[in-house]
Amino acid sequence: MTPARPRPVRETVRVTRFVLASASPARLTTLRTAGLDPEVVVSGVDESQIVAESAPELVDALATLKCRAVATDHPDALVLGCDSVLEFDGRVLGKPHEPEIARERWYAMRGNVGVLHTGHCLRLGDDEVVRHAATRVHFAHVSDAEIDAYIASGEPLAVAGAFTIDGLGAAFVTRIEGDHHNVVGVSVPVLREMARDLGVEWTSLWR
Repeated sequence: MTPARPRPVRETVRVTRFVLASASPARLTTLRTAGLDPEVVVSGVDESQIVAESAPELVDALATLKCRAVATDHPDALVLGCDSVLEFDGRVLGKPHEPEIARERWYAMRGNVGVLHTGHCLRLGDDEVVRHAATRVHFAHVSDAEIDAYIASGEPLAVAGAFTIDGLGAAFVTRIEGDHHNVVGVSVPVLREMARDLGVEWTSLWR
């Protein structure tokens, strides 16, 4: 067997600003827990302009769109854009927004499995890395009453796939296969690799 070639070592780059191009409180909390303290700059892009044939292509394209929109005004910063969707039963599911849509989804998802996809785009100056991560999510056999209570809480209406694993929805996820950070909205291990590809030492980003 031919040994794998070592990854090319880039010159270490010093970063003084790290910007998260996302309004997601869950992503911000995840990054802070991992030792980072990003500035938050919401891109405000029109997501409807992106059309893709698959969930991975969609989240990668949306993450890139958000990242580039913010990086334009912050060329000196390391900028991260992310986007997540749930792929379930051949459909790509974003935020339901409406209670009836969330209820319909949960009736279908309970006792079944979906795949949470997150696209990541990390940019520094003119250099950019795009990476996708996927995690299989197993949903519990929740009752109609539990679904009604969960929807009444408002939590599932504004999150991809109508569920969380870092909030009230945690009790309704029985198992995952892959990085649990990815289900929250940003894969920390993937982000570390992306930073390395740009010549940025992960530990240098710790606050």
